[in-house]
Amino acid sequence: MRVVIQRVSEASVTIDHTINGQIKLGLLVLVGVEDADTAEDIQWVSNKIVNLRIFNDANGVMNCSVKDVDGAILLVSQFTLHASTKKGNRPSYIKAAKPDIAIPIYESFKSVLAEELGKPIQTGIFGADMKVALLNDGPVTILIDSKNKE
Repeated sequence: MRVVIQRVSEASVTIDHTINGQIKLGLLVLVGVEDADTAEDIQWVSNKIVNLRIFNDANGVMNCSVKDVDGAILLVSQFTLHASTKKGNRPSYIKAAKPDIAIPIYESFKSVLAEELGKPIQTGIFGADMKVALLNDGPVTILIDSKNKE
């Protein structure tokens, strides 16, 4: 499982000219699922996301988590995070899980994130053509890959 986490002042995902998910202060999380992802990957990544200390404390030091600042999470599926550009100029997405495997993992990830955060997660729609808008705060962008534990 690969995720790109962006600290945002606001973010939204629009599908067919309708806002499907929207947050103010919090995290935009783009997630790419692969066939080898398990419940262990979901739990590890979820725990890491909600406890990352990337929000400023009273002294302006990144020392608070999204939970600490009562922030929100917008979760968006993005299979292109598993793009391989090793050969040629057209990326290969062979490592990205097909929908029959990816959707249950994505849904489980969403549930575990909500449980860890203590509130519902805003989302896009898996596989939809989504328009994502964000105001990256900082900018702060973190990459996590559960297979490398980094």
